[in-house]
Amino acid sequence: MRVIEITEEPIELYKILKFENMVGSGGEAKYVISEGQVLVNGRVETRKRKKIISGDIIEFKNEKISIQVK
Repeated sequence: MRVIEITEEPIELYKILKFENMVGSGGEAKYVISEGQVLVNGRVETRKRKKIISGDIIEFKNEKISIQVK
């Protein structure tokens, strides 16, 4: 599992996917989330602007990342 450090929380889910290059663009991030392809803390998340905070775990395409605040 990869640990991602953010400077402030909360951050929107689609932005994490985009900034961490898990998808090619913000539009693609919103699409894969709306299609139910992203898990947050083990549950399917379809809200593109879901607020992510320290301790959350995001899963997408066999990649798992943990969010921590610097």
